[in-house]
Amino acid sequence: MSKLELSLAIGNYDRCRPLIDGAVQIDGVNPVIMTLSPEEIFFRAFRGQEFDICELSLSSSTLQAAQGSFPYVGIPIFLSRAFRHTAIYCRTDRIQKPEDLKGRKIGLPEYQLTANVWVRAILQDDYGIAPSDVTWVRGGMSHAGRPEKIKIKLPDNVRVEDAPEGETISSLLAKGEIDGYVAPRAPDVPAGTPNIGWLFRDPVEAAKDYYRRTNIFPIMHILGVRRELADRHPWLPGAIYKAFEESKTKALEHLSETSATKITLPFVEERLKEARDLMGQDHWSYGIKANRHVLENFFKHHHAQGLSPRLVTPEDLFHPGTFEQFSL
Repeated sequence: MSKLELSLAIGNYDRCRPLIDGAVQIDGVNPVIMTLSPEEIFFRAFRGQEFDICELSLSSSTLQAAQGSFPYVGIPIFLSRAFRHTAIYCRTDRIQKPEDLKGRKIGLPEYQLTANVWVRAILQDDYGIAPSDVTWVRGGMSHAGRPEKIKIKLPDNVRVEDAPEGETISSLLAKGEIDGYVAPRAPDVPAGTPNIGWLFRDPVEAAKDYYRRTNIFPIMHILGVRRELADRHPWLPGAIYKAFEESKTKALEHLSETSATKITLPFVEERLKEARDLMGQDHWSYGIKANRHVLENFFKHHHAQGLSPRLVTPEDLFHPGTFEQFSL
């Protein structure tokens, strides 16, 4: 039987590089691999279903699963995870602590972005700031006029307004016309722009405290396979899961070998030890079993924030063939 030739669009992450380089194979698949930015992958996947296998936004996938319109089926490979305490910027001349954001204006590129769902969850759970307590200003980070990828209908008490024509949320923050900024990327402002900084002055310590209290390492992106392919080839989601798990294992083995630093950054070995001391050896876990509590927390907030019309479960989003793996 000849192998399936399938398009595969993912970010160029170290945990995927053994697969990208061909050191790891997907059983039964000859992939045509494209390494693209998440924004491009998501736009093309959700607007035109252009890829057979691809990285997907957890939020957009949850929204479409709740609506019954998800053209992919999820695979619990979490290509992007991040503590989003570093995603919240503010005007440091007027915002000293999270509670100061109540009644203020916060810019964001899209309301339903996964990072922004997690940020709103953190602000509500830890600081009592509900989504209805602020005014959200939607606009591009670097280019004006960014639209939502997926049409959403928010609760009546949530105020979302568009940035003025020709303005970005970065320019509005720099001018002081908004008080906060929430996005996966830092504000696009010149270095040294005054009065702009992280809301959490020590976001790493804030994130560690969050993990100690919740045991949550937020999931940003999942992997998806076109639903019609998974239906036609029920072995395919499991084969994809197996390959990406093996690729991550090889990447971590490479990173853990400390005779020579693998990435161009000092203190990498120390940071790796620090992460494992806090989070365990498998600090970047894949699969449902180790991450059900993370997913269910996200689904709860996604629904409560008015994004998903019903409460989604892991069983709604992920292929049943990926919930368990064989062991010897």
